[in-house]
Amino acid sequence: MAEFSFSDLETIIRDRAHSGDPDSWTAKLFAHGIDKAAQKLGEEAVETVIAAVKGDRQGLVSESADLIYHWLVVLGLSGVPLSDVLKELESRTGRSGIAEKASRPKG
Repeated sequence: MAEFSFSDLETIIRDRAHSGDPDSWTAKLFAHGIDKAAQKLGEEAVETVIAAVKGDRQGLVSESADLIYHWLVVLGLSGVPLSDVLKELESRTGRSGIAEKASRPKG
């Protein structure tokens, strides 16, 4: 069996986004727009942090899955392909994180 990837999930989200399926959470998020999806992303980020701080391994796994899903929905609603994010990450691999952060414009 092939390993499931972020790209696989991005494709599933794209396929379900405008399906009109009343049982699809993805379709509902796309119908409600970026504000709702971004709200859900924030909620999942907080829940992921809480699970990590508590040392709740299974909670961290579950909440991380929710976080990644909602992040990809927000990217999809924003018209930003996952490949753009991966290219950005790749461009950062040749320098330290501290140097990369220091090179960003202030503001």
